[in-house]
Amino acid sequence: MRALVTNDDGIDSVGLHRLAKVAAEAGLEVVVAAPDQEYSGSSASLTALADGGKLLVHERTLDGVPVERALAVEATPGFIAFTGARGAFGGRPDLVLSGINRGPNTGSAVLHSGTVGATLTGATHGIPGLAVSLAAPDPTEWDTAEEVARRALAWLLANPQGPTVVNVNVPNVPPGELRGLHAARLAAFGAVQADVGEAGEGFVTLTFSEVPDDPEPGTDVALLRDGWATVTLLNAPCEADGDLPGLDGA
Repeated sequence: MRALVTNDDGIDSVGLHRLAKVAAEAGLEVVVAAPDQEYSGSSASLTALADGGKLLVHERTLDGVPVERALAVEATPGFIAFTGARGAFGGRPDLVLSGINRGPNTGSAVLHSGTVGATLTGATHGIPGLAVSLAAPDPTEWDTAEEVARRALAWLLANPQGPTVVNVNVPNVPPGELRGLHAARLAAFGAVQADVGEAGEGFVTLTFSEVPDDPEPGTDVALLRDGWATVTLLNAPCEADGDLPGLDGA
């Protein structure tokens, strides 16, 4: 099986190298194609720096990580997954792996995540994915995240989900303090909330705050705070079932 490994933190991210290592150790043929710069919050944006219609890529090496190819791509992670599904970096991948991200991707805020956006883009093209995030802005416990990624990938390979994304968030704790992996539903909010303040001439003031101290039990935010690595299945965008009264035939 071929795996396309990407992220939104950029080609030099420690987490990217850790995830590529996990994929290689699982016996996958690994192609790393990651942004040449940080694209956090880019969702599934399809933007790239093009020169005469060309997608610009730069060969790189990842020390100690046995990959088939490593590329720094002048594009967002969503665009990388979009073009990768069409064979831009070799054969069509069987999996899109994204991360390991710096900071959590929880709740409804996954909509805005470049990490998750890459995997959802792959899923819209029939390619299942795994997105992994380490829940701290300046994380230190990469060993914990790597082990959780290894377990999550093994589960995904043993339980093919079709065009579905497995979204994993890992608490920034030493391996011995991790309580385990736990299925979770998305919280109604993400890790951080924004409030609009003063609107002046040519500007709007925004303030950011942590989520409330009492997230709903069973959600990814609550379980993550309790020391669990959370696992949530996400469907790619699709049509909703239902009638449209008063519209059909109007």
